[in-house]
Amino acid sequence: MGMLIKRIKNYWFNLSDKIRFLFIGGINAGISYIIYSFSVFILGEHAYQISLAIAWIISSITSFTTQRLFVFNVPGNIFKQYLKCCTTWVFSYLINAFFLELFVQKLHINVYLAQIAATLIAAAFTYVLFKKFAFRRKKHESAV
Repeated sequence: MGMLIKRIKNYWFNLSDKIRFLFIGGINAGISYIIYSFSVFILGEHAYQISLAIAWIISSITSFTTQRLFVFNVPGNIFKQYLKCCTTWVFSYLINAFFLELFVQKLHINVYLAQIAATLIAAAFTYVLFKKFAFRRKKHESAV
């Protein structure tokens, strides 16, 4: 069993980090979207920005853990990396909130569809910040 896990791990980490980010990020975005949708359903469509904040706060820990372990796989101080991720999420959140507001208020797109579009835009930005800032690998560090 240990050999199988090692082979899967080697295969996984030989994939491009962009592929790993898309896969793991897709799962994280799905979880966040479910939380967002549930919040909109409970609070009402007028509370879409509040629902966005709730989703981002709850999903941040899951996202940090999965991105650190399964995408970037970097050693180092977890607390420091988490603080960098929080910084990344603030910017990513602001981008998401801006586009969500634009899509809903100016383009009159449904709040559920608008969040999907805003998430896609924020995801590209988040990938770059995670790779270059939060989970930046030092030159002497190597993956798995």
